[in-house]
Amino acid sequence: MSATASNPEIGHSIEAAGIRTNYHDLGSGHPLLMIHGSGPGVSAWANWRLVMPELAKQARVIAPDMVGFGFTDRPAGQRYDMDSWVRQAVGLLDALGIEKTDLVGNSFGGALALALAIRHPQRVRRLVLMGSVGVHFPITQGLDAVWGYTPSVQNMRAIMGYFAFNQGLMSDDLARMRYEASIRPGFQESFSAMFPAPRQRWVDAMASREDDIRALPHQTLVVHGRDDQVIPLSTSLTLSSWIPRSQLHVYGQCGHWTQIEHAARFARLVGDFLAEAATDEPHSL
Repeated sequence: MSATASNPEIGHSIEAAGIRTNYHDLGSGHPLLMIHGSGPGVSAWANWRLVMPELAKQARVIAPDMVGFGFTDRPAGQRYDMDSWVRQAVGLLDALGIEKTDLVGNSFGGALALALAIRHPQRVRRLVLMGSVGVHFPITQGLDAVWGYTPSVQNMRAIMGYFAFNQGLMSDDLARMRYEASIRPGFQESFSAMFPAPRQRWVDAMASREDDIRALPHQTLVVHGRDDQVIPLSTSLTLSSWIPRSQLHVYGQCGHWTQIEHAARFARLVGDFLAEAATDEPHSL
């Protein structure tokens, strides 16, 4: 299955840890696995579409739909938890014959990237965490609204208001498009099963242990929008203070959609960070 003009969200298809996984694969160079966030109707393409072409100029960009999201199969009885998502991500690397990858995670995908790097440190070269979950914090009104979404154009418009600092990005057409994505067969059923109330427990379930985070050996770039209403900036301040070989970049006048609101800047920042890896390879895992 290859991407088509009629639906660019559908890319290639491969079996990853027993799950038929939809993923995008473009460019050449060192592998870069990009893991999307957890908004309703999200897919890898919707999340990363503006930055994948730029990063693919220097890397082999691989962006899967994690199970429960996008156009990846939703097996009957599938558990939606960190163990399942890490298993699928590692299974994808195995299926593609990739021993070591750079890793970018957005929000929920940041928690997953963090967990993967902790459990399989030898599979990761450099790590990028953007607006990341992965440490404990009191759930925000924005995140509670996103995870508690029930399908309607009005509700989609409301939760999209939490994502961007620049409200000019939030058109009625975009709200309708994302609403229609959220009601594709199986999408809302799996989404509503993932994060039922009370939702603080899912923030906590995605958190990695402080000792494990502090032990990470990887060069790590932590990125956050200063005005993020979904995941508080404090999470990235904590991550950057705990991860020994980390750097932190905060974008002003930016919400949770760093890769959309500041797409060109984000691609340059991440591209430069990953390009440095060639000079420190002897020190990395």
